[in-house]
Amino acid sequence: MLKTRVITALVLMAVLLPIMYSGSTLAFAVVATLFFGAAMWENQRLFQKPSAVVMALIWSALFLYISLSNISLSRPAFPALFAACILFWCLRLIPSLAYGLPVLTSFSSGMLSGIYGVCIFGCFVAMITLFFHSPLFLFTAMAIVWVADIGAYFSGKALGKRKLAPTISPGKSWEGAIGGWLAVLIIGASSTFISSLHDSVPVKILTESGWLGFVAIMTLLAAASVIGDLFESLLKRRAEMKDSSSLLPGHGGVLDRIDALIPVLPIVALLDFWWR
Repeated sequence: MLKTRVITALVLMAVLLPIMYSGSTLAFAVVATLFFGAAMWENQRLFQKPSAVVMALIWSALFLYISLSNISLSRPAFPALFAACILFWCLRLIPSLAYGLPVLTSFSSGMLSGIYGVCIFGCFVAMITLFFHSPLFLFTAMAIVWVADIGAYFSGKALGKRKLAPTISPGKSWEGAIGGWLAVLIIGASSTFISSLHDSVPVKILTESGWLGFVAIMTLLAAASVIGDLFESLLKRRAEMKDSSSLLPGHGGVLDRIDALIPVLPIVALLDFWWR
């Protein structure tokens, strides 16, 4: 399993990085649309909604239209969408971690699937927006989530004793979450001293907010990544699914790989809009 996971990750990086740094907005938009469509299809499956493929195609067409229609803009912005996504997380999705999810066949579950779908949409629109800022800016925004995840994995393996959310994701621990947070702070702070990363998210946060703001915002992003991961785990547990799909060998589905990005990227995109 580990070998398959590593091979899949290397193949994805070999495909995505050249496209990200190719300078072709069209190529990036097309590839992003493919991943977005897969994520929306998986979302429909997790909520056991009918016509999953049709709904995914409709969402994908809307996303591609927005992406291509903004190619002429140097840095498109969708602050209302990003703010709505943050509100959805605060008012509806995060409380679900404490109070649970509604019955799959209920009207409330249908509403929740739409809310989560909008948040996935907002995540990918944020991805395009951050790409317009610069490929490095997008990459470092995503890297914050990856660092948090890797740091949590290794610190959890070595020190994990106190379960973070035993009924949702038994493998996660408080020690792992704290380790991931510290990794984000240490690596993020270290990156601000590298001149070639002057247009990165950590440097932008430090420049605009100072060290106190840096710690606060990086803490928020690390916490948001954990919340995104836990929420998708809650959906899978309710649907009795181990993975959101089997599209990515060794990794599960697209949602399994981007769940932590879903609440994080709209926050970064909204901050970037404010800082212009």
